[in-house]
Amino acid sequence: MKLSRLSRRCALLAALALPFLASCTKRDTAVARGNREGILHISTGSEPTDLDPQTVTGLGDAKIIQSLFDPLITFEPVSLNPVPALAERWEISPDGLTYTFHIRADAKWSNGEPITAQDCVDSWRRILTPALAADYAYFLYLLRGAEAYHTGKTTDFSTVGAVARDARTLVATLTHPAPYFLQILLNSPWRPVNVRAIAAAGDPYRRGSAWTKPGNLVSSGPFVLKEWSPHQRVVVEKSPTYYDRARVRLNAVHFYPTDSIDAEERAYRSGQLHATWSLPLAKVLPLQRDKNSALRIDHNLETFFFRLNVRKAPFTDVRVRRALALAVDRDTIANKILPGGRQPAPSFTPHFLKGYTPPALKAYDVEAAKKLLAEAGFPGGAGLPPIEILYNNSEILRLVAEAIQQMWRRDLGVDVRLVNQEYKVVFANRRAGDYQVLLGSWTADYLDATTFLDMWLAGSGNNHTGWTDPAYDAILARATTVVDAAARAAVLQQAEAHLLDAAPIIPLYFNTHVYLLHPAVKGWQPTPMDHSDYRYVWLEP
Repeated sequence: MKLSRLSRRCALLAALALPFLASCTKRDTAVARGNREGILHISTGSEPTDLDPQTVTGLGDAKIIQSLFDPLITFEPVSLNPVPALAERWEISPDGLTYTFHIRADAKWSNGEPITAQDCVDSWRRILTPALAADYAYFLYLLRGAEAYHTGKTTDFSTVGAVARDARTLVATLTHPAPYFLQILLNSPWRPVNVRAIAAAGDPYRRGSAWTKPGNLVSSGPFVLKEWSPHQRVVVEKSPTYYDRARVRLNAVHFYPTDSIDAEERAYRSGQLHATWSLPLAKVLPLQRDKNSALRIDHNLETFFFRLNVRKAPFTDVRVRRALALAVDRDTIANKILPGGRQPAPSFTPHFLKGYTPPALKAYDVEAAKKLLAEAGFPGGAGLPPIEILYNNSEILRLVAEAIQQMWRRDLGVDVRLVNQEYKVVFANRRAGDYQVLLGSWTADYLDATTFLDMWLAGSGNNHTGWTDPAYDAILARATTVVDAAARAAVLQQAEAHLLDAAPIIPLYFNTHVYLLHPAVKGWQPTPMDHSDYRYVWLEP
C-alpha cells in the first residue's frame, strides 16, 4: 500500500515537471519566449475540477474560466466601476427590480454563432435545473421565481424572471432590490454558456459530460481552449471571434496546476512561470526585507475557516462546536505562523468590507471552551472520540491544521488527526458530507456582506455542513426588505452573530494573496474578489 502511494506520487510529480523540464532543455526559458511571443505562463494551484462555469467552485478553476467566458457586465479593475462586456448597455428600473440588458451585435461564440438574449435565458435555466446539482444555483435566487423552479415547486420556467424580449434584449426581474446585482454578474455561474454546444456532447442538464474538452468547448471570452492535459497544463489561445479582440494583447495563456508551492517557486526562479499561485512561507520575510519587486501581497476579501459537519457526532452538540471555536488562537496563526499580512478572523465576514461591521464577539477564551466541553460530557476531552481535520494538499493549510491540532490537544485534551487529499477529492468529499472538520476558504463574489452570509442559508449549495436554522434564514430574509443601508447592515450583523453562536463554522484568518509576479507582466490588476481580466494584461520583454 505504501509503495503504491509512493508510485502514484512520483508519477504525479513527474507529470507536473514535464512542461517545465522540456523548456529547460532549450536555450530560452518559457518566460523569455513567452515575453517575445505574448504567451503568459501562470500557476493555478490545484488541477481544475472542470471548466464548466456553472458547476465549478474553486478559485483556480475560475481563473481559467475568466479567460474563456465573458460576463454580461465587467468592471474596470482599479475603480471597480461597471463597464460593458457582452451587454453594450443596460437600464435599471426606478424600483431596482428590473434590469434590461442590450446584447452587443458583434458578440459571438467561438464557433461563430451570435450570442443572443435567449442564450442567456437558456444558461440560467440550465444552472437552475435540479439535475445539474450546481452548488451555485442559489446565486440565481435573486431572480423572481428562481428558487421555486430550482427546488422543484414548479417546472414552468416562464415563471422565472429571465426573458428574452428579442434576440438582443434580455430582461431580468429580481425578487428584491439588490444594489450588488451588476457585481454578481461577474461571477462564473452567471456567465452565459452555449447550451446547444453542451447538448452536442451529452445531456446538457447533467454534469461531467465531455463538452468542456478541447474541440468541444464553445466559449465567449477573449481566449479559446486549445489543450487540457490533466496535471500538466491548460492552454488557451486568443479568440478570433471575440468582439474586443483588438484590446487583447496576449496571444495565449498557459495555466499550470500544481499542489506543490515549492515546485512552482522553483519553476518561477528557473524562468518557467510568470506568476506563481502561492509562495513558500519561508520565502516571504526574506523577500520583504530585500524589497523584491516580484513579491506581490494582494489584500483580498477571503476568509479561511473550518466547516463542522453537524450531521456527525460530536458536532451535533453546539457546545462542542463552540468549545472548539473558542480554543483557536487566531492571533498566533495570523501573526506568527503565516507571514504576509494575514489577519485574525473573529468573524466570517471581513471587518474591512465597506459598509458593514461584523458583530463584536469574544473569539478566544480557553476557560470558557473547557467549561463548554465539560458541559457536553467531555471534561478535559475525556470520552471524546478522535477528531479528523481534512484539508487539501498545501504547505500553508498543513501548518494551520498542525497549529490548531496542537491548540486543541494542549488546551482541551482533544485527540486530533490530520488528513490531506488532492483538491478534487476534498471537494467531492465536501459535497458528499464525508468529513468531520474541513479546512477551506471563501472569497467574496461581490462587495456585500451577503456574499459571506447567504452561503449558510438552508438552500445554499455551498453550505455543506448540514446546518440549517429557520431563524437564521428569517433574519436574512428580513434584510432583503430593508432599504436604509445602515439599518440593513444592522440586520445582517444580527444574522452573523446568530451564525457564530451556532458555530457550524469556525473562522480562522483573513487571507492575503502572496505570490511572485514577473516584472515583464504589465496591466496585472486583480480585484478584492480576485477576478482577473486578461484583456488588460500584456508582456514586455
